[in-house]
Amino acid sequence: MFSFSRMITSVSAALALASVSSVLAVPVPNQLASRAVSIPSPAFVVYTDRFVSADVLPAVDQIKGFNVVALSFLTLKGALDQAGAFAALAPDVRAAKKAEYAQAGVNIIVSAFGETDKPTTQGADPVATAATFSQFVITNALDGIDVDYEDLDAMNKGDGAAETWVSTFTTTLRQTLPQGQFILSHAPLAPWLAPNAQFAAGAYVTINKNVGALIDFYNIQFYNQNLYGDCAGLITTAGAPFTGSALLEIPKNGFDLNKLVIGKPGGASDATNGFIDPATLGTCIDQAHAAGWKGGVMAFQFPNANADWIRAAKGSSFQ
Repeated sequence: MFSFSRMITSVSAALALASVSSVLAVPVPNQLASRAVSIPSPAFVVYTDRFVSADVLPAVDQIKGFNVVALSFLTLKGALDQAGAFAALAPDVRAAKKAEYAQAGVNIIVSAFGETDKPTTQGADPVATAATFSQFVITNALDGIDVDYEDLDAMNKGDGAAETWVSTFTTTLRQTLPQGQFILSHAPLAPWLAPNAQFAAGAYVTINKNVGALIDFYNIQFYNQNLYGDCAGLITTAGAPFTGSALLEIPKNGFDLNKLVIGKPGGASDATNGFIDPATLGTCIDQAHAAGWKGGVMAFQFPNANADWIRAAKGSSFQ
């Protein structure tokens, strides 16, 4: 996801190896024993990566209608952009903002990796990385974490290394961020949720089989593939080369329909392609809802995706 999004078939230059200090699995602190979080269902998720203000997050009325805000991004090199800015706030300021959002029923989570991180290709240890990232969530009193794994080179290899890495990372996260106490979402590219020869080891079809029970919901990136540009392609029948990856086709591949959150750019500038204006998107949402889906909507990113955006994008189904 992301500022410089690219199609899934593109090939990027290898990045320099980014090391993550070896960290033993972190035990769940006693003070978290009574912690509980209500997993939003449907989930209405907005990412924030661009600078907003010195307060980092906007006043909560500017995102009314969303129930999850994802600070972007926590990377192998550390917390960057909005994730880094939030962590850098004075503790009392951070706590006040968290309380403001909690009172409005909005969870604050951090989004991991993003487009520029290649954890498997870079040789990052999934156990140590999960321990480090879990500690970031706890230290900053966040409600959970979103896994935006976009190591296309590793996934396209088809040797199973990407699927194993993500599965191990997810399992390790849950050791410190238990279900019912912390949100754990993933943000896969839509083509990864259907069988395809390009992803010989199964991509998220395999990951879902391995650890889907540990994942609360999927913020699916239905953009940047020259597909999913209208209701038919988004909801009912995806075109080539990623057939089988429209919303209502994905459950045939082993996914829980109501864990599937439709992700779209907040504005045309937030993705390379796949933008649908929110009013039109609302008609797509109504079609999906009529077919039995109730998963929710994700937007990348604020400020293009704001209270007005989500009000329109919800259609008549979630008002």
